[in-house]
Amino acid sequence: MAGGREAGAPDSDLVHASLRGNKDAFAELIGRHWPTAVSLATRVLGSAELGHDAAQEATIAAMSGLDQLRTADRFGAWFCGITLNVARRLLRQMRAERWARLPDHVSAEPGPQALAELAELTAAVRDAVAQLAAGQREAVMLFYLQGLTHREVAAELGISVGAVKARLHQARSSLTPPLRPFAPPPPRETVMTAPVSGPAWTDVFVAEIRRNETDDIASQRYVMILAEQNGDRRLPMWIGPAEGMALALSLESQETPRPLTHQMAGRLVEASGGHVTEVRITRLTDATYYAAIMIDGSAGRQEVDARPSDAVNLALVTGAAIRADSSLLDNPGDTSQPEWPDYPLGTTEVARQAKELIERRARRTSP
Repeated sequence: MAGGREAGAPDSDLVHASLRGNKDAFAELIGRHWPTAVSLATRVLGSAELGHDAAQEATIAAMSGLDQLRTADRFGAWFCGITLNVARRLLRQMRAERWARLPDHVSAEPGPQALAELAELTAAVRDAVAQLAAGQREAVMLFYLQGLTHREVAAELGISVGAVKARLHQARSSLTPPLRPFAPPPPRETVMTAPVSGPAWTDVFVAEIRRNETDDIASQRYVMILAEQNGDRRLPMWIGPAEGMALALSLESQETPRPLTHQMAGRLVEASGGHVTEVRITRLTDATYYAAIMIDGSAGRQEVDARPSDAVNLALVTGAAIRADSSLLDNPGDTSQPEWPDYPLGTTEVARQAKELIERRARRTSP
């Protein structure tokens, strides 16, 4: 079938052809996703031979249940999910057979109280994941629940590995507040320690983008709110409209017709063999915040000065950590104006309006 018409067709076309009885199309579908499915099953079962057995059984199930696939272009994730379910069932069977041959021991299974706590945690996680933006939710399901690697998730979603890492980073930041009550108590020292002569860095994330209500772009005011991981301190910063809209689009995992500036910058760093490890909000001088981008490359670690809004935009794209001098969280400075909490537009609305603006401009410039 190599070189045939099916070989270059998208999954959705192959699914429709398979439903019409085209066996070659179904074989092409299985061939595309077979390595990933076997790899996932092997991780669960600890045996490549058993992983192949699970994938073969999943192939039969997929063939008989293909008409139940709701979204044709999601065949890969669907097939891998079936394979994982088969692998887990086989693992349970093997454990049951092994336990049947063992002498009596005190049960290692959790008791009623532990099961109740686990059920509460499971429900909380499910609800929190359901509230994520669609792109973040897909990445979380594939990476954490189905066990795919960053590269495998990128292939399934048709995005770059850097974009996958960025979505997972954004998702973790969004999941932190609702799941904080279930987290173990943090250590007594919550900041990253540093030499006495240097600052103490605190992990932060972008909690929200807010904007005042006006259609006049020149009068629009955007504020980026950084929040402390495992803490209650906040660091609001005034940023420009372009940077504010870009941040909102990233937080909502909204795709744009063409790469934005920070997306291009992230790809340039990656293409040159570099890696953005973290960005730091370093100081506040004369009501202006300063930041630095830490890049690891062939020449070692480099530090690049940047505006905080540009640095944070790049961090969201690359999945890099965001850190701030802890003293800035203690004393946000004059930029912490009292009116920003009353701004009516939040991240979701800012992203929606930014997407509409980009699409209008694209239509005006298209031939």
